[in-house]
Amino acid sequence: MTDTNNTAKTSRRWKRLELALLIGLLAALIWGMWSIRSQQVLADKVVRLHILANSDSEEDQALKLQVRDAVLERAEEILERAHDRSAAEEDLREALPELREIALETVAAQGYDYDVTAELTDAAFPTREYDGFTLPAGEYLALRLVIGAGEGHNWWCVVFPPLCAQTTTDVAQTAMAAGLDGGDVSLLTEESQGYVLKFKSIELWEGLRQRFG
Repeated sequence: MTDTNNTAKTSRRWKRLELALLIGLLAALIWGMWSIRSQQVLADKVVRLHILANSDSEEDQALKLQVRDAVLERAEEILERAHDRSAAEEDLREALPELREIALETVAAQGYDYDVTAELTDAAFPTREYDGFTLPAGEYLALRLVIGAGEGHNWWCVVFPPLCAQTTTDVAQTAMAAGLDGGDVSLLTEESQGYVLKFKSIELWEGLRQRFG
């Protein structure tokens, strides 16, 4: 009888443990799905700028920054009247040949003959901290310029809304003017400490998604 009671108690303990694990897994799944959805909603409202240097040499990295400055200045002029991501995408697609030409002229002016490719494409990004805001990991539409072989460290920012050159105090106002709502701005600026955990969750789920397709 004692052995039977012990077996029954052990069985109940295992069932409680299994139930706790199941509840924990379910909570993690719900949290992960919510986090990914928040990132996707945000991604549908922004366009990132992604510039890849020819190499990691000091000269090529300096050239990358010069191309960045020239392209960014013109891109922000082009997007001045864009009221949402859809309009920004349309304007940038029309301007791709012009932006590529600006990059080529900048490269040539510095004495290099590297080719430059320019495209608007969906690309995966890790979580990235900027001055005054942070973007969680995930896929974003990006204005992507590749200088030469494109084998050097790259440079990222947000061209729409125009956050690359914004000060910390201007981020929220600029983002709201481009159609982002309070939740988007909170996610960008991490106004709640809960978003730190949320970012980690997004990174985890994005990594799993990329790994398992």
